[in-house]
Amino acid sequence: MPSRRDFLAASATLAVGLSCLGLSGPGFASSHLMLTRKVPASGEALAVIGAGTSGSFEVEADSAQYQQLKQVLKVFFDGGGQVIDTSPNYGGADAVLGQLLEEGGWRGQTFLATKIAADSRAAAEAQWAATLRNLRTDKVDLLQIHNLRDWQRQLPYARELKAQGLTRYVGVTHYVDSGLDALEGILRNEQLDFIQIHYSVNSPAAARTVLPLAQDKGVAVLINRAFDDGRLFAKVKGQALPAWAAEAGIGSWAQLFLKFAISHPAVTAVIPATGRPDRQLDQLKAGSGPLLSDAQRKQLIEQFG
Repeated sequence: MPSRRDFLAASATLAVGLSCLGLSGPGFASSHLMLTRKVPASGEALAVIGAGTSGSFEVEADSAQYQQLKQVLKVFFDGGGQVIDTSPNYGGADAVLGQLLEEGGWRGQTFLATKIAADSRAAAEAQWAATLRNLRTDKVDLLQIHNLRDWQRQLPYARELKAQGLTRYVGVTHYVDSGLDALEGILRNEQLDFIQIHYSVNSPAAARTVLPLAQDKGVAVLINRAFDDGRLFAKVKGQALPAWAAEAGIGSWAQLFLKFAISHPAVTAVIPATGRPDRQLDQLKAGSGPLLSDAQRKQLIEQFG
C-alpha cells in the first residue's frame, strides 16, 4: 500500500505534469468547455461527464487512496464536472464522498445523486437517515430506486421526500439487459424525473426502446457501465483508435467509449468511476468537441457486438 510520502510525491509530479500540459487550473476549464444537457423536468443544465463512486470510492478515510481521491475530485470540478452518483450499498463510498466534499468545500458545485436500496418502508427510512449523515448534507439532488428494488413501495417514498424538499428529482436505475423490459414499463406508467441505465458500444440494447421512450416522455438519463466494468479496455488493448477519432477530438479509448454514450440525444450525462486523477482528466475531455455521427456509432456497435 502506498505511503503518504509516496502519495505526496505522486501528487506533486501530477500537478507539474498537468501544469506543463496546460490541463490544470482555470485555463483547463475555460479552454475545454464541457457540453451540457438540460434536465427535461426543470431545464437545469448538467455537464455531460459525471462521476460514479462504486469501487473507486470504497477506500479507508485518510488513506493514501483517500488523499488521491481529493486530487480526482479537484480535477473533476476544475474541469466542469457536476454529477456524482453514489449509493448506500457501495461499501462505504457515500461516507467517503461526503467527507471529501466537506473537506474540499465542493458540495455547492455537486449535483449529488444517491439511491434507496431497501426492501421495506422501515428499512428505507433508516437507510435514508444514514444516507444524509454519511453524505453530510440535509438534502440531495436526485434520489433513485436502486435496480428497481421494491420499486412499487420505494418510489412513492422517494416522492414523499421530494415533496418535503429533501430531493429535487426522483428516478429509478438498472444495469443489465434483463431489466430493460421492466424499466420500459415503469417509464410508460410512472412519472419520473430520471432513469439510470447501462449503455455502451457492446451493450447498446437500451437504444432500441428505453432511451427513445425516455426522450419522448421528458425523462433525463444517466448512463452507467460505459466501459462494461473495464472489460472494454481489455478488448482494445494494443489497438489503434478508429481513423476518424482525431476529427472528433478523441485521444483515448476511454474518451471514445464515453463519447459514444453522450452522442445519443436522450442521454443527459455518463457517470464513469475512477480513483486516478490522470484518468479523471482523460475522461473529462470526452465532454467537449464534436459528438459521434450515427454512422460512427453504428460502426462501433458492429465492431464490439
